[in-house]
Amino acid sequence: MARDYAARCPVSPVRSTWLVVAAVLLTAQDIGAQKVRVDDELEAYPTESVELHCQFVDGGGRTKLTQVSWIWEPVDGQRDNIAVYHPTYGQSFPNLFFKDRVVFLHNSLENPSIRISNLRMADAGRYTCEYATYPSGNEQGTTTLIMLAKPKNTANEVTVQAGTKSVVVAECVAAEGKPAATIKWLTSLGGNHSTSTTNGPDGTVTVRSSYRLVPTPADNGREVTCMVEQRTQERPWARTVRLSVEYPPSVSIEGYDNNWYVGRSDAMLVCVANSNPEPTTVTWTTASGSLPETVVVDGNKLMVRKVNDAVNTTFTCEVKNKHGASRHQITTIVIEERRQITSGASTGGVIGGILGVIALICLIITIVYFIRKRQEDGEGPPKHKPPPPVKAGSSTEMLNKPSGPPTATETESLNPGEVYYEPTGGEPVTNLDDESTGTLNGGAPPVLDNSAKYDNINERKDHAADGHHGNDLDSSNQPPPANISRGESFVSPAMYV
Repeated sequence: MARDYAARCPVSPVRSTWLVVAAVLLTAQDIGAQKVRVDDELEAYPTESVELHCQFVDGGGRTKLTQVSWIWEPVDGQRDNIAVYHPTYGQSFPNLFFKDRVVFLHNSLENPSIRISNLRMADAGRYTCEYATYPSGNEQGTTTLIMLAKPKNTANEVTVQAGTKSVVVAECVAAEGKPAATIKWLTSLGGNHSTSTTNGPDGTVTVRSSYRLVPTPADNGREVTCMVEQRTQERPWARTVRLSVEYPPSVSIEGYDNNWYVGRSDAMLVCVANSNPEPTTVTWTTASGSLPETVVVDGNKLMVRKVNDAVNTTFTCEVKNKHGASRHQITTIVIEERRQITSGASTGGVIGGILGVIALICLIITIVYFIRKRQEDGEGPPKHKPPPPVKAGSSTEMLNKPSGPPTATETESLNPGEVYYEPTGGEPVTNLDDESTGTLNGGAPPVLDNSAKYDNINERKDHAADGHHGNDLDSSNQPPPANISRGESFVSPAMYV
């Protein structure tokens, strides 16, 4: 059936053309499969060696190799042959720049790899392995060689003079590195830095960084750290430098203890100078100009062999360096007798005394607190419940009530709710309990107190004798019995305090 279809539908000229093109493309693709195998990129360092590999891969053995060449194309320059191999004529190295530095690893067209020794930074570039073949023509592969260089790192201080302007106090350099390095500063100072780069003729880069600040005498000896980071270094390079700030001297005199007594032989003054650089001269003088005969000068020390009135003066110390001079003076006073110097209390004693005072204050506060607490507890309401009131006319009252008519004393000590009798007899009179009295006494019988009415006990006795016609004070404590019917109240005996 397919044959019949082909016979009925012959191939048109246009279709035949497309078939031919497809065949040509397939053939070209098969030819393109033949290629030169090389490394895409290599890295190397100066003075080292590098091997550039090259191999021809034949897709079916139909290509004839006639010659192979290595062509170098520098970063900035023209292409040039550096190595050639011909199976009949042998090896050739036409470029003098690579003389005695390039060799073939194998004496073969199929594997014409080379080695370049004693590398230089200028060797960086593109290296092409190119074959002359038949019938396809030239085939090639290219390797890029990257030359790396470790930077030469240095860091140092810059000696400056203290002033009011920002100047460079430290420098850090990463020289001749490839690729370019990065420089950082680590410090607590409040300065800033600037960085510049310089390209070398061989492709290297030098990076320079300067640290700046307004220098003061206090900055002398302080530290700053330079840190360099670069691709070829396994870890960052760091170096710490101490700043060198120069300034004129500042002077003080030490050693005087206000106890220069006549005859003392160990008195001494010391001239202390702070400067950078170190002082060049130290001069001692007095107010009169010349030093006393009993004084000996040894550098910055002034020693008194024997204290007398001659050293009762003002001493001046002057110090100089290349940036200026400074002086200081002190007046010494000679006394007749040695002053007894008592040492002050030790630190431990002072601390112990303070702790003792604090403990005493805490104890006093505690005692006062407990005293006030007890007083507050005593002034409060009673904690016990008062006894309930006894109802008038009860059997208990009748049993305890003494018989006989009431006395004048009983009449005077009446409280609300009690029943009393007139002194001359008659019906009992009940003093009704009012609201206020009952509230104050809690319903219990009140306590009798006639002390407000009489000034003393004698007046009470006289009143009792007049009111009862001959009854004395003792009889008031034992009132005569009284006949009280059921339901009636009675008068409680008076109580005197």
